Amino acid sequence: MNMFERTLASLNDAALDPGRWPKASGLIDEVLGTRGSTLACGDGETAADYRTHFMWICHRGQRRRDVERFWYETYYPLDERIPRLRRLPFYRLCHITDLYTEEERKASEAYNTLQTVGHAGNAIDVRLDGTKGSRILWEINDRVDGEAWSSTQLDTIRRLLPHVRQTVHVQQAMAHANALGKTLTELLDSTGLGIVQLDARGRIAAANDRARDVLRRGDGLFDRDGFLAARSRLDDDRLQALLNRALPPFGAQGSGGSTIVRRSGALHPLLLRLCPVGRRQASFPAWPVAALVLIVDPEEEQVVDPAEAAAVFDLTRMESRVAALLARGKSVSQIAASTGRKESTIRSHVKNMLAKHGCTRQAELARMVQSLGSAGNGRS
Repeated sequence: MNMFERTLASLNDAALDPGRWPKASGLIDEVLGTRGSTLACGDGETAADYRTHFMWICHRGQRRRDVERFWYETYYPLDERIPRLRRLPFYRLCHITDLYTEEERKASEAYNTLQTVGHAGNAIDVRLDGTKGSRILWEINDRVDGEAWSSTQLDTIRRLLPHVRQTVHVQQAMAHANALGKTLTELLDSTGLGIVQLDARGRIAAANDRARDVLRRGDGLFDRDGFLAARSRLDDDRLQALLNRALPPFGAQGSGGSTIVRRSGALHPLLLRLCPVGRRQASFPAWPVAALVLIVDPEEEQVVDPAEAAAVFDLTRMESRVAALLARGKSVSQIAASTGRKESTIRSHVKNMLAKHGCTRQAELARMVQSLGSAGNGRS
């Protein structure tokens, strides 16, 4: 296994356990010859409603909580580039100096601190799309040798982007299910998500009760002679392509991804997230668990946490309260009475949320938000 493959394997491990992110970050440093990185995720459009879900600063494989606190409490509010970062197109690599004016590079306290404490005066910033409206920021710190970025290094960063994005996406799904940090056996006992474990050949090795119920119904997703399959040919083609990428032959390291599986009638599609597990060896073709498939069924009626609704669906604090009440079947008049707002105000919030997510009906919006309850069932 070469260095890049080792890095991808470490990212897959970090997807299931955020505590392993520093190791993955350290391997990325070795691959790129860099001094560290910052990975952050948040939502909101303006300084007033923006919220950071996490920010991990690592230097050479060590998480620097002291630098995280120092930066977030002191310099984050002063950083002139933050509003510009929020407008940066997804997947575009941007040199950090391009996010400051010439005058700011001379006088900015934030930029000076990035240079001296953060080893990021010559960093590369990139923004990625997170789940349901959240955004991911990945900042790769200065090169160890102090030289300018080479085209090879920039190409390597681009190759890593979908894997870093997938790491965060799986973490979000696992966190919603209260399943982060659990062992594979504990995941099978989790009731928050449907969990299917696949061996190296893609055969179903085990599944928890929720996943078995989905496969038993066979509406959209089913067990085809021990392998996962979708009823729709288009969905099945996508699913099989995703499985092939996650479980390549000869023990090569696979990559994760997501897809949907449509169902009959008015039922919302199932959401599938696939994550390779650990390091697979060519000498062990029947390695017990090579990948996890996480199944989210939006039709499961559950209580929705407004904070999670805000995080996942890119909502303001008030919109998230309204969305959570809609998901519980409350009417506009009932929501207005319980929140102390006018009905016209509640309708305005609903209209904004419909526009944000391309929904045409209030019921459609409510069912979409209910999917969070499905992902979060089984929290302690």
